[in-house]
Amino acid sequence: MADFKYEIIEEIGVLSENAKGWRKELNRISWNGAAPKYDIRDWAPEHEKMGKGVTLTEEEARKLKELLS
Repeated sequence: MADFKYEIIEEIGVLSENAKGWRKELNRISWNGAAPKYDIRDWAPEHEKMGKGVTLTEEEARKLKELLS
């Protein structure tokens, strides 16, 4: 598996937290130095580990907001 880099640009909010302290979060993340995207995924308490998630472009995030309204 290839290495990848990420930087959490903005921590927007926590959607839920489980008993072990992992939190499902909405953040803006830059993957491998690219422009930041919206990201929903589970994170360990200090962001040292992550689960699988969903990454959305700005346009996709707007469309999701529209669909949920």
